[in-house]
Amino acid sequence: MKNMLTIISNALCRITGKNVAAQTVSELLIDLSEYVSLTSPAAPALAKTQRQPPKPPPVSTRASAEQLVSAPAAPLASPGARVVVSRSYADFTPQATFDIKKCEVHRLEEGPAGKAELTREQGLQYYRTMQTIRRMELRADQLYKQKIIRGFCHLYDGQEACAVGIESAINPSDHLITAYRSHGYTYTRGVSVKEILAELTGRKGGVAKGKGGSMHMYAPHFYGGNGIVGAQIPLGAGIALACQYQGNNQVCVTLYGDGAANQGQLFESFNMAALWKLPCIFICENNRYGMGTSVERASASTDYYMRGDFIPGIRVDGMDVLCVREATKFAADHCRAGKGPIVMELQTYRYHGHSMSDPGVSYRTREEIQEVRSKSDPISLLKERMLSSNMASAEEFKVIDVEIRKEVEEAAQFATSDPEPPLEELCNHIFYNEAPIEVRGTNPWSKLKSVS
Repeated sequence: MKNMLTIISNALCRITGKNVAAQTVSELLIDLSEYVSLTSPAAPALAKTQRQPPKPPPVSTRASAEQLVSAPAAPLASPGARVVVSRSYADFTPQATFDIKKCEVHRLEEGPAGKAELTREQGLQYYRTMQTIRRMELRADQLYKQKIIRGFCHLYDGQEACAVGIESAINPSDHLITAYRSHGYTYTRGVSVKEILAELTGRKGGVAKGKGGSMHMYAPHFYGGNGIVGAQIPLGAGIALACQYQGNNQVCVTLYGDGAANQGQLFESFNMAALWKLPCIFICENNRYGMGTSVERASASTDYYMRGDFIPGIRVDGMDVLCVREATKFAADHCRAGKGPIVMELQTYRYHGHSMSDPGVSYRTREEIQEVRSKSDPISLLKERMLSSNMASAEEFKVIDVEIRKEVEEAAQFATSDPEPPLEELCNHIFYNEAPIEVRGTNPWSKLKSVS
């Protein structure tokens, strides 16, 4: 300690030109404080205001280079204030190219490219969307455990790269239909978090006015949310037939899980789609477990991308949003070129159980789940890519996380305070654009009106 004091004393002598003979730490600090302000009266307030990372501008409005260079620096509030240097948006890499996992192909001479370009704006948007889905699903988990959400509820956390990658590769006018694990697709198709959570809690402000619940949410060009295993597949083929009939150059993305991959109606749909060359992208989200049964125990062949036999197929890393995006672009181009349907298998993973009634650890270990989280999490993968390529800062991601938490929490407040739909509206919207009709209630003498 004496040696350290001597070294500091000698340094202070050189700075001040005085002979400093401080014998204690307190004396030395008193001498030093005459030349360097160690404390500031407004230090607590400054710490709160200056240590907060700057809020990034909207993706579509970036400041020009001249504005960023000529912006005047703010003066220091006091000599002892801590200086935090925030990076200019001009400092970040605007675009980068990444290597992605090569897809396995079936009945194709070549598959999607092994590289993917990503702009800074795209990366931040993908991150925000995936993180919003993740936070929304975790909040739904809490509401279910509080018995505010009841009935069936299938969560999508872990599979976010599938929904975001697919949506980024197709047009808003293209069509999409999926199974009961539909919250993520409902969000990417344009429905707000508030409407989704309110639907889960059965409130009037829900996307289906509180009458659809977890498995029955809809939006323009989005057909649900279907509760019957595999039943959405022939419907998707029918939507693709309508696209072909109307000649609008649109495609239909038809999603199903590995559990539905053994359904007979899947192969019937494959056959008809191939015969008529329908613009349909059949996508199997293989999360490795159909309810509580591993794919190896349920399927004689787990090469789901080859199941179309006569239909081309590709197997894709479903935990990488860029890999999913590039594969879906490839598939959409294939369909729009009039080559008929294509099958995609997205190898992904769900963190929760099959549904909220399934703890998810009786047929797999906690260590397996944790290993996937630590090595293959889609959100962490994108974040690390952007940070390592200087496309964003850790502070920006923190700001986005805070904004998402606030949005989800406000949506949860709405979902628990909004009123339930009144009984007289129970039978409304049974038919589209029809005159009001009487519908029998729970007993023969109970009559309810149905208004479209």
